Amino acid sequence: MKVGLIGEKLGHSFSKSIHEQLADYKYDLIPLSNKEFENFMQQKDFDAINVTIPYKEKVIPYCDYIDDKAKKIGAINAIKNINGKLFATNTDYDGLKMMIENHFDISGKIVAICGSGATAKTAFAVCENLFVKEIIQVGRNKTEPFISYEELKKRKDVQVIINTTSVGMNPDILSEIVDLDDFPNCQFVVDVVYNPLITSLCYSAKEKNIPYICGLEMLVGQAVSAVEFFTDKNIDKSVILDLTKKIYKEKQNIVLIGMPSCGKSTIGKKFSEIIGYDFIDMDIEIEKYAGISIPQIFEKYNEDYFRDIERKVCLDIAKTNHTVISCGGGVIKREINMKSLSLNGKIIFIKRDLEKLIIGKNRPLSKDFETLKKMEKERNPLYQKYSSVIIENNKEISDVIEKLLEVYNEDFDY
Repeated sequence: MKVGLIGEKLGHSFSKSIHEQLADYKYDLIPLSNKEFENFMQQKDFDAINVTIPYKEKVIPYCDYIDDKAKKIGAINAIKNINGKLFATNTDYDGLKMMIENHFDISGKIVAICGSGATAKTAFAVCENLFVKEIIQVGRNKTEPFISYEELKKRKDVQVIINTTSVGMNPDILSEIVDLDDFPNCQFVVDVVYNPLITSLCYSAKEKNIPYICGLEMLVGQAVSAVEFFTDKNIDKSVILDLTKKIYKEKQNIVLIGMPSCGKSTIGKKFSEIIGYDFIDMDIEIEKYAGISIPQIFEKYNEDYFRDIERKVCLDIAKTNHTVISCGGGVIKREINMKSLSLNGKIIFIKRDLEKLIIGKNRPLSKDFETLKKMEKERNPLYQKYSSVIIENNKEISDVIEKLLEVYNEDFDY
């Protein structure tokens, strides 16, 4: 079978990995310009395709048969070619409905749907099916029934926010479609974006203790429905949660923080080789960016200049997946760094006794024991605040690796 995904920008898509674990066909990512899209649809040189931004509505005129679900929504994300005739449906509906039902009861709630595209139409249909009290449609430069984002701020009664836009998607991972401070009665946040694994909007929800869910489970759920549609085979729906957790684990970074010379780089490199991940040493990337060594940065400029570079490098590194990241000792000094790294990463504090740390040796901020002692006192609360796991490195590195493997392999609630 010739199967794949068409869209404009597909560099950050997880769909290939998901489909090839669900079915025995090769799944291609097929980025298309508008002109290429027209040619592709006219030629019909495929057995089945998924469709994503911005073509979910544009494919409609090319389809010969559209099921009632897709007709009602007015958007298509799955097409199969049967003897030159194109049959279409919308499995996004299945994925989003399943994801919301698995985590929240939104019946009777006031829901704001952010966005006006095909996925917003899907969310509208899902909300209708789940018997919400009111649906508020929000869009930029739209007329009724849409309201503006400024008007939305006046709706203090909003209880559920659903983001169906691409705001917050990699690479623009720190963007948020709304400010949750404007919605004091918000009870649930749903974001269809799945890369990063936790969006900035959902990170903000987490900070406010608002239950949230990001789009990976929806992506897997709609893929299961698409595979069934493409192959005419039934798939046990229990695979959805298992595969979601598996993909999450495969894509999640392991982020090591801790005092200078606590062993992050040595441990991180060895651990990445064992689990088959990429490895990034943030200090090395900073030196590449600056074109000089870290001691030279401090000598020529100052710490603030270094932290500014660190922030830029940190944000770029945070956009990666499937990577062990060794951070500089002071990365925790700017909260934005830790937020960035948390969106795709599990943060682990490598803790080493003070007397075992190295003084000097090209370390500008730990030139003597007293300075190091003061630094540890200031930083330890931050290392603990931002980490989900603390592992001591006071014996053999093999002991640390063993504990890291336990953390990596343990079951988790994504």
